[in-house]
Amino acid sequence: MTRKAVVAGQFYPGNALGLDKEISSLMDPSAKKYSAVAIIAPHAGYVYSGEVAGSVYASIETSSSAVIIGPNHTGYGERFSLMSTDSWITPLGEVGIDKKLAKAILGSSQLIKEDSLAHMAEHSVEVQLPFLQKLNPKIKIVPIIVSGADVETYIEIGKGIADSIKSSDSKILIVASSDMTHYESQESAARKDSKAIEALLKLDETELIKRVKKYEISMCGYAPVAITLAASKALGAKKAELIKYQTSGEVSGDYTSVVGYAGIVIY
Repeated sequence: MTRKAVVAGQFYPGNALGLDKEISSLMDPSAKKYSAVAIIAPHAGYVYSGEVAGSVYASIETSSSAVIIGPNHTGYGERFSLMSTDSWITPLGEVGIDKKLAKAILGSSQLIKEDSLAHMAEHSVEVQLPFLQKLNPKIKIVPIIVSGADVETYIEIGKGIADSIKSSDSKILIVASSDMTHYESQESAARKDSKAIEALLKLDETELIKRVKKYEISMCGYAPVAITLAASKALGAKKAELIKYQTSGEVSGDYTSVVGYAGIVIY
């Protein structure tokens, strides 16, 4: 089936010309480029998080496929849901599914199920696509939506994804789609997010989950990020770098209730 865009015109411009112009304005062509194994990128409306997302996407080399892992905001579908058929549509055009890689990932873990329902109204994967299309108009994807579990489950899924990527002869990027602290003061969000980012930069998914719980960090994509950290290390990643952090308050001017956004490269 073809998955049509559901947040075009809301989270980002709904026409190709406007979207291409906005993406171009958010991505600095002179940015230092990393041969990234994975990235962590936000998924809010571009007016708020686009600067962070653009900065991290501008910092990576192109890939032929991307495994995009997002959190389940809607509650629909399987707990660990992979959509393996046909394509997704954005105003910039059609994005095909990497069916061979999708099949390999489905075979790598009994936890990941073939499912489209979790993807139909979920924005966390969709908002990543225009940036990936800008890097490579012919890119293929494997979209995965995940729900909460224990860290051992995240590690198991991450290692399975890594094994599937190892079996491919293509250059494949993993994208963890996540926003950081939600609807707290600027001071509180920055303080809490620094705790999470510290664990992220150490590539420590177990410590990340501990800190999310200990400090009550309302990071919506901690599950995709934990899976991505486990997969990245299994693929040989050794380092991570924070490319940009900011909050919605820096756009809206309201620092009493902000959402945090972090763009991180793993390599």
